[in-house]
Amino acid sequence: MGPLVEKLKVDYPEFRFIVGKKFLFKYPKTIVIGPNEPNSELLLLHELGHAILGHQDYKTDVMRLKMEAEAWEEARKLSEKYKIEFDNDSVQDELDTYRDWLHKKSRCPKCGLTRFQSADGVYHCPRCENF
Repeated sequence: MGPLVEKLKVDYPEFRFIVGKKFLFKYPKTIVIGPNEPNSELLLLHELGHAILGHQDYKTDVMRLKMEAEAWEEARKLSEKYKIEFDNDSVQDELDTYRDWLHKKSRCPKCGLTRFQSADGVYHCPRCENF
């Protein structure tokens, strides 16, 4: 993955690339390179996608899922530019972890009904709360 990182450093000098325990983007300018694993190059492009898009924070969990999908779309474009194979199945597996997390988090712990999240990030159950 070294040659890709070197190209990215040249093409995106506004960002800092550092090695860490896992792939992530630290707003505003740091991309952490995780350990070498299958799809490492795609994971790196995904984090660069967050950086390019200026992803900073989210208020709702649905917004987080949207940001993840946007970063993967940016990674798809970057993969064409850098001639990296874009494995859509692996990307969907990555997005599934967020979808599963969102589904689990939205379930009401009292009755099991799917709750909704208000703009302030608080979950509400239409069955358990009086509206």
